[in-house]
Amino acid sequence: MGTDTSVERDAGALWDRYAASRDPAVREQLILHYAPLVKYVAGRVAVGMPASVEHADLVSYGIFGLMDAIEKFDVDKGFKFETYAVTRIRGAIIDELRSVDWVPRSVRARARQLETTMQRLENELHRSPTDEELAADLGWSLDELEDTLARVSMTSVAALDEVLDVGDGDRIALVDTLQDLTTDLPEESYDQQELREVLRETLGRLAEREQTVLGLYYYEGMTLSQIGDVLGVTESRVCQIHTKAVMSLRAKLGSKLG
Repeated sequence: MGTDTSVERDAGALWDRYAASRDPAVREQLILHYAPLVKYVAGRVAVGMPASVEHADLVSYGIFGLMDAIEKFDVDKGFKFETYAVTRIRGAIIDELRSVDWVPRSVRARARQLETTMQRLENELHRSPTDEELAADLGWSLDELEDTLARVSMTSVAALDEVLDVGDGDRIALVDTLQDLTTDLPEESYDQQELREVLRETLGRLAEREQTVLGLYYYEGMTLSQIGDVLGVTESRVCQIHTKAVMSLRAKLGSKLG
């Protein structure tokens, strides 16, 4: 605990110096101080992605997000820098990956078909459809559905880490909107409040196992492999469950906010 306090004190001193001088040398020290945060975010974004996407590349994209966060962060607002920076780092990584557009068209087409069908079934059933219901409606076998979910998982670059524009130049990650849902903050925009309400409603429609996977992954920080051990299923099956849950959330958001 003493070490953590010392680190926080050192970071605070750097921020004081940077706020007063905007010295590039101090900015470099801040970048080095928060570099592990970039590696952490890059690791989370890399989950389920093909081996052709290098972790080092994700880190380099994220560094630009960190630099942007340092430039724009206002110490006087009282927010924790790490919370602010994570969204900027994710956004920089995602923007760069999307600019490369490495996902095959056939996979994108099946992802759109799956998401559209999921959205329609949710509206009809008032809950998240089961795998059997999805497969039957699509005219696919369960094996085809699982294979598609596995492929789509590699197109969902950030999953709940995806950054959305919520108006007035603000950006927010989906996962951040799931925190403290009962807290009514006066500085929240109407758009963010609406997004929280939609997510609260949609989460309630997810199957219990899907809710468990999201909770263990995003809040407990467990890996897909660890979650598989908890649930007694394979890592690939956890990845499929995660992908289906995230697609359900995104489909509902598209319906409500689109």
